Amino acid sequence: MGLLLGIILLFTTVVVANVIHLIYPKLPLSIYQIIAGVLLASLPTTATDFTMHPELFMMVVIAPLMFNDGQNQSFRYLTSNYKSILSISVVLALVTVLISGAILHLALPTVFPFALAFMLASIITPTDAVAVKSITSNMTVPENVNGALEYESLFNDASGIVLLDLSLAAYQSGEFSLGHSLWIFSYVFFGGIIFGAIMGNLVISLRQRLMSNHVDIGSIVIPINVMTPIVVYWLAEELHLSGILAVVSAGIVHSILYDRLRLTSTKVQMATTTIWTIISDALNGVVFVLLGVMLPQVLRRTAPHNLLNLLWIALALYIIMTLLRFLWTRFRLVNIHSAKENLNRDSFLMAIGGIHGTITLALAFSLPVMINHHTFAFRNSMILIAAFVILISIIVGAVAYPLLLPPKSRDYTKEEFQQAFNKTVHHAINALHNHDDHRREQTFVADQLASQTRQFHDFNRELFEQLVKKAHQVELATLDQLTDDGTITEKQAEFYASFVARSVFRSSRHSFRESWVILWHRIKWRYARRRRLKKHLKSKGLLNSDTGHQLITASEHQVIMEIQKLVYRNVEKYLHSISNPKNVNEVAMVNHIYLQKKRFFNLEVSIDTDVATSLFIEAFQLEHSYVQEQLAAGNLSQELANALNEQISTDELVYVQSLD
Repeated sequence: MGLLLGIILLFTTVVVANVIHLIYPKLPLSIYQIIAGVLLASLPTTATDFTMHPELFMMVVIAPLMFNDGQNQSFRYLTSNYKSILSISVVLALVTVLISGAILHLALPTVFPFALAFMLASIITPTDAVAVKSITSNMTVPENVNGALEYESLFNDASGIVLLDLSLAAYQSGEFSLGHSLWIFSYVFFGGIIFGAIMGNLVISLRQRLMSNHVDIGSIVIPINVMTPIVVYWLAEELHLSGILAVVSAGIVHSILYDRLRLTSTKVQMATTTIWTIISDALNGVVFVLLGVMLPQVLRRTAPHNLLNLLWIALALYIIMTLLRFLWTRFRLVNIHSAKENLNRDSFLMAIGGIHGTITLALAFSLPVMINHHTFAFRNSMILIAAFVILISIIVGAVAYPLLLPPKSRDYTKEEFQQAFNKTVHHAINALHNHDDHRREQTFVADQLASQTRQFHDFNRELFEQLVKKAHQVELATLDQLTDDGTITEKQAEFYASFVARSVFRSSRHSFRESWVILWHRIKWRYARRRRLKKHLKSKGLLNSDTGHQLITASEHQVIMEIQKLVYRNVEKYLHSISNPKNVNEVAMVNHIYLQKKRFFNLEVSIDTDVATSLFIEAFQLEHSYVQEQLAAGNLSQELANALNEQISTDELVYVQSLD
């Protein structure tokens, strides 16, 4: 029960941090998540006393993240830039470990022997592209730099893991063989890539076979896709290969072969993409929240006088790694296709882009508690140094990137998009109303189309209430007209007026004047009905009889139902006549109220779903056509038109999925 509560608290904290970042996005999301983790650790419950199990953490958290990164990459970019990727993710990682480890040993030879220094350097070498994205989400990063950082983080994680294993083996045995180490590195590194590619092909073949024999098997294919990284990682580790590289390789194979699957089941592809987005965001948040949770635990186990020393070590290591990254790019040891005039800028962006996160944290906690039957005394200090390096890299990136990079800019504002989208939907609704047939289906489709604007529209409560009152006035005016024409009796008008009065008082605020108008109609019709009844009784000589309270008969009730149809039809005509792009959402909400009343009183027979579907398709085509017309007329920019078409297509896909 404690574990379940801890997991719930962990994910709740991730959500809370995400909400705060959404409201106040001045700081990187990872910072909010780390702070939230620290606060979570301070709660008076043992449910937050998490024990890190590195192997489980790598398999359940890191492997899915790396697999998702792999399946979102471009194989064309990989093949055309493989030399640069190997240079920065393998060679630079190896050089960084050797140089920073050697400097650490030479500076503190009694504290850090070579093997221990290389272990620490291996832990802090892997970078995290997700942490970079959390910082630069609102900035324009040069494409060549962004691509290099993404592909570096895919493969240097495995380099760090393999180098850590070699350093740990050397520390445990006290011996180091260069030839044996190179063989182990090659076997683990390239063996993981080959094994992952084979497994990825097998999974893709299985999915193709299933999809070719069945129409809709999302409940089978999607779980297979989600479980793939966990199974591939576990099998690779059992074969003593790099599980991380295996899942990355399997993910890349998925990205290559997705062209075969893309149109086999659009519904499955959409669901898969959505699920992986949720999983990726959640797991990345969990990693940084866990870092915040673990920090107080590690700090409590560290003597206060050692904290400053560990912080200085972390800062020195970060400076060394950052300098190496700058020089590696500046002297073109890795070619990121920078123009000569941008080389210094891109080199500096690459240097501070070496932000650390998930893998560094996982490797730090993967250090064994016991080595050679003795407590590993340096474990806590190395975890704390790794945590400090993560924090320093995030803080430096959060400060430096906004100074170096321009903010993302669009040629349209949020308000302009909202206005253009409202006009687009309003155009489609108006076009549907121009049809003379299928009124019921038109009303239904128009009500659904109006819901498109609600996520982009600031609801105006005051305007909505004004429209509700206007609609009630139309109802009363219709009653006056029907009474004057002799279509209905005063008794029927009074009964319906009481229904309108209850609706007014229940649905909106009303002034004294508006309330008096409603009451006056009721008094007028009641007085007229009683005067007519009195005249009738007097002529029959029954004036003194006890007439009692007369209820409407069954036939009169049917008349009332017909009155409602006429009244609601006039209200719909009125709402359509005043509808415009600025009030389309409020008009739709009022129209929706009357549509629900129709359904409640069974005033509408069931709609023809085939006709409604045809009208929906026609409406989406009208929206696309309107956008193209406005673009051709110069009223929309190409970027704004693309955004509108993307939103319309998304709404259309959602509707198509709902047909099932």
